Amino acid sequence: MLAKAEKFAKSWLPERVAKGKLSQETAAATLANLKFTQSLEEAVADADFVIEAAVEKLEVKRKLFADLDRLAPAHAILATNSSFIVSSKVADATKRPDKVCNMHFFNPALVMKLVEVVQGPHTSEETAKVTKDLAEKMGKIAVWLKKEIYGFLVNRILAALNNEAVFLADIGIATPEEIDIAVTNALGHPLGPFRLLDLTGIDLAYYIGMERYQESHDPKDKPSPLIVEKFVKKEWGKKSGKGFYSYE
Repeated sequence: MLAKAEKFAKSWLPERVAKGKLSQETAAATLANLKFTQSLEEAVADADFVIEAAVEKLEVKRKLFADLDRLAPAHAILATNSSFIVSSKVADATKRPDKVCNMHFFNPALVMKLVEVVQGPHTSEETAKVTKDLAEKMGKIAVWLKKEIYGFLVNRILAALNNEAVFLADIGIATPEEIDIAVTNALGHPLGPFRLLDLTGIDLAYYIGMERYQESHDPKDKPSPLIVEKFVKKEWGKKSGKGFYSYE
């Protein structure tokens, strides 16, 4: 994954220069600022701000935040890029809960402008403000939620649409392709719900659903049969070459 990330950076930056989006000097400086390491200790030893983007599994994130708390400087802010899990679920794994918050980017993060900054009951005002300011320094548009809620703003709205779309496909009302055509052409969305699931990862949708169900024990929170089928077949979307669409 590190090699893949480095290869992407070394190809994407020259492409931006060729398109006139970046100067050669800016691209070179950006690449020089990037470091790739398998050592968490090396990565965060001098960090002022850490953004975690691990898989959407609570136990993985809690262990990672405990390690970050041990390895990062005491003043460092620890932000989670989780798309659904609120930071209060990981803050108590650290000795600095006031410096823990959500900083949620949207996929693809290099293109999408919005960042959700979510201030949990444990998060200090200063931490939330620094996080919002940092997002804006990155050229993003930040929204600051001063109250936690599972799924935040955008994904709660998106989840309602996706759940209905998958339900309609599950019961045979329409195919995923037909639903995508309807949503893009009637609602003006750039991508239909199934194309978007392929982009973000059907495995991610499965893990999010299972995490939610394990917390709520409400059967309606379980991943839909269609999502489970795709997950079991490892048809996870664009990353695996096949999801609701084929990418071979």
